[in-house]
Amino acid sequence: MSTTSIHAAEYPIEKVLSDDYVFTIPKYQRPYSWTTEQAELLYDDLLLARQQSSANIDLVNPYFLGSIVLIKSDSPEAEVVDGQQRLTTLTILLAVLREMVPSDVATNFTAFLYEKGNMLKGTQDRYRLTLRDRDAEFFKTYIQKEKGIEELKTLQTSLTSSQKNIRDNALLFIRNIEELDVTDRISLAMFIIKRCFLVVVRTPDFDSAYRIFSVLNDRGLDLTHSDILKAEVIGNIPENKQDMYTEKWEEAEDELGRDVFKELFAHVRMIFRKRKLEKSILEEVRKYVNPSKNSELFMDNVLIPMATAMKDITSFSYESYTLADEINHYFKLLQRIDNSDWMPPTLSYMSKNRNNPAMLLKFLTKMERLSMGLLIQRANINERLERYGRLLDVIENYSVSLFNVDSPIELTNDEKTAIIATLDGPFYPITKIRLPVLLRLDEELSGGNATYNYKVLSVEHVLPQNPKPDSLWVKWYQDVKSRTEQVHRIGNLVLLSRAKNSQAGNFEFDRKKQEYFMKKGVSPFAITTQVLQEDEWTLGVLEKRQKNMMDKLIEIWDLR
Repeated sequence: MSTTSIHAAEYPIEKVLSDDYVFTIPKYQRPYSWTTEQAELLYDDLLLARQQSSANIDLVNPYFLGSIVLIKSDSPEAEVVDGQQRLTTLTILLAVLREMVPSDVATNFTAFLYEKGNMLKGTQDRYRLTLRDRDAEFFKTYIQKEKGIEELKTLQTSLTSSQKNIRDNALLFIRNIEELDVTDRISLAMFIIKRCFLVVVRTPDFDSAYRIFSVLNDRGLDLTHSDILKAEVIGNIPENKQDMYTEKWEEAEDELGRDVFKELFAHVRMIFRKRKLEKSILEEVRKYVNPSKNSELFMDNVLIPMATAMKDITSFSYESYTLADEINHYFKLLQRIDNSDWMPPTLSYMSKNRNNPAMLLKFLTKMERLSMGLLIQRANINERLERYGRLLDVIENYSVSLFNVDSPIELTNDEKTAIIATLDGPFYPITKIRLPVLLRLDEELSGGNATYNYKVLSVEHVLPQNPKPDSLWVKWYQDVKSRTEQVHRIGNLVLLSRAKNSQAGNFEFDRKKQEYFMKKGVSPFAITTQVLQEDEWTLGVLEKRQKNMMDKLIEIWDLR
């Protein structure tokens, strides 16, 4: 049973912004991100609550601002795990109010922004809130220090995104507070200080603070497992190198974007664990990757190379003196798969072979074939992860050839047979595979140069599913059983760059070609224009097309 001490209590802002607390925003936190929309919402709520209350400030109903979660022992120093946005925004608001009240009143505000140093005691100014290193000095100079707001109004220097948010929110508060008379400005400040409350939750260690935060914050976590790992990894690097590695980490996160960067750790976990996730990603990364054991090695040999590879894969931005276009094309093909289980082996291989484009292209050709083969066979997640786990073993084991006939990257004869049977059967009802397969086929039919950027893509039948009894379709396909067997096969399907039209789907063949398949010009898809060249759509025409399309798919994925 845990003996960790957890303490929670409700305090007014005058207690929170006092000598009892010295708040710091740790390096693993993301920058200040509240925009004017969120800042104005807070301001409007505070102003409304004050205006609807008693004139006597001591009789005003308390206003609850939410909770903050801290790592804090008995000393004033407190790391903010949750609450950065509110504490920062309240500080900005109080700083603006200080600049917009008479000077004899303004002196009362400073104590809530920083504790003045004493030359005789040899103490320096101590700020109630210190932001991350990149923004700390900016925040002190233009928000917490007297007259800083005046300088901020005319500031012309280049700013980070968080500094822009700080400036924009300060200017927003100025515009809104200008509409109040001096009495109302002072009254609002007194309301914030004396009658606005925060629940302060503190615990002495990071893990318990994060668990508390996870429970309290039901609107989605600002902190992720990547943030926690960042704190642990950077914290285990010698202090003289921490800034350099923090910058490397944040550059990788910025390049990928926060959400994709978070996904990267799930893939790294799979690369090391090679099995389905059994606990949380955080727990398994700690146990099987163990990035804190040698943090610099993890950063240099795992995180940065993997992040670079993932950026190339997700943005199709691989660069090389040769084969770059072909490699980026395969990245696009892999993105059509309805899962990302193929990503860990691809990341692992690419991080080891990115400077060998010929081998990388060979691997990607096999990888696309395998992942599409598993998709077509409708392999479940357990089957996929077991296969990719074996593949990761081979990628790591240089003594075993990745491209041997019995390698897990190769399709077995039984798998090839099963894939052909699925492709050659009633294909249309298998919704997850029909679009990626047809797009892949269309690319090859168009010479491999097709690009697809359509907002809407749909699959349509040439021979309708339910033709009218007196239609030419029924005359061509008098045998109902034969018609039923053919209607959902690949040979009877085309691609459209717009939503389907159920009424047009039953048109006669000539009208369907003109008014549906060729609407707004010639179809951009080779798979569709082939149909436009036919004068009739009889069983013989359809069967011939089916064979041609199957031969092409067998060639694409080497299924013989």
